Amino acid sequence: MTINQISIFLENKFGRLNEILSILSKENLRVITATVADTSDYGILRLITSNQPKALQLLKENGVSANLNTVMAISVDSSMGKIAETIEYFTKGGISIEYMYCFSINQKSVLILRTNNIDAANDVIRRYSLNNLSEAELNSL
Repeated sequence: MTINQISIFLENKFGRLNEILSILSKENLRVITATVADTSDYGILRLITSNQPKALQLLKENGVSANLNTVMAISVDSSMGKIAETIEYFTKGGISIEYMYCFSINQKSVLILRTNNIDAANDVIRRYSLNNLSEAELNSL
């Protein structure tokens, strides 16, 4: 099971992140997760909101370079050992994790993963009975 994540190209200039968030603040959207990866020239804001279609529409209407990507959200106990064990399952399955970020709530961590092979990743999730969250479950946290 996958969820949609919005990836937004950010020019590496003062105030750009604020501009993007201000566009989204005009609607009643919740931020579920957000992370920024940067280089010296640009950044990528990865964002999951309570209404991905609406957020993407707002960004496009305002000329923001953004697209949808598929990622997985896996809930695990928040101990480093459990997170390491979960990542090891993917490694054993020969699956590369392109990137990961997470957040914790109520003794649980939610790992947001982008892999090189969604089908194989789903097999790992089933084989090890991992708690793969849907968009609705993620939104209800």
